[in-house]
Amino acid sequence: MLMRIKEDIACVFERDPAAHSVFEVITTYPGVHAVLIHRLSHFLWRHGFKWPARFMAFITRWLTGIEIHPGAQIGRRFFIDHGMGVVIGETACIGDDCTLYHGVTLGGTTWQKGKRHPTLHNGVVVGAGAKILGPIEIGAGARVGSNSVVLKPVPAGATIVGIPGHIVGDKAKKNHLVMDEIAGKMDFDPYGLKADMPDPVAVAINRMIEHINALDKQIEIMQQALNVAGIRCQETPLSTLEGCKIQDSQIRDESA
Repeated sequence: MLMRIKEDIACVFERDPAAHSVFEVITTYPGVHAVLIHRLSHFLWRHGFKWPARFMAFITRWLTGIEIHPGAQIGRRFFIDHGMGVVIGETACIGDDCTLYHGVTLGGTTWQKGKRHPTLHNGVVVGAGAKILGPIEIGAGARVGSNSVVLKPVPAGATIVGIPGHIVGDKAKKNHLVMDEIAGKMDFDPYGLKADMPDPVAVAINRMIEHINALDKQIEIMQQALNVAGIRCQETPLSTLEGCKIQDSQIRDESA
C-alpha cells in the first residue's frame, strides 16, 4: 500500500509541469487526495464494509469535487488532473498509468445490475469534459479528446473525438503503452488532442461533395446516352462545385 501511495504521488511530476514539490502535491492536489482515499474506501468495500466505504467516498466528493464509487477498480499510477466534476461509476475498471482531466464521466447506460461502466486499459488519456458511457473497453494507449462522447469500444492506440466519438489519425502500435513512454513523445498533448488533427465534420462534408460530383458525372453520361438513342433529354445547367472543398482551418475559424 505504501509503495502504491508513493507511485500515485510520483506520477504527478511526470504529467503535470506545475508540480514543484512533494509537499505541494500532498497538500494541494485534490486528484491525489481522491485517489488515495479511494484506495482505502475500495479496501473497505471489498471486505464487506459497504456503508463506511460509501460514506468515505461521499466525504471525498464533498472535499474534492471528485466522485469515485468505492467499488471502482483503479490501477497503479492513476492521475486525475484538476479533478473537479470527475465521476467514476461502481463497475468502472481503470488500468495502470491512466490520466483523467476535469469533467470526465465514466458512466453507465442502464439501471440493470452487473457490469455497466467502462473499462480503460493501460495508458489511456481522457480529455476534459469527455463522457465514456456503458460497459465498453478503451484500448491501451488510446486518447479520448476533450468533450467527446464515447459509446462504442475504442481500439488500442486510437484517438477519438466528437459527439458521438469518431476515430481520427493513425493507430499506434497495439502494445501496452505506459504513461512515461507517452509523455516522452513530442506529440503528446495532455488533453488527448493535437492542433493539426483533422476535423471529422470537414471530412464528412468533403466526402459528401465528392459523392455529389460523382453523381453529376453519371447523370451527364446518362443524358448523352439518351440523346444518342434519340430520346431528347432536357438539360438543366448545374452549378459547379469548384472551390467548395472545405479545409479544417476554415471550420475552426468560423466556429471561433
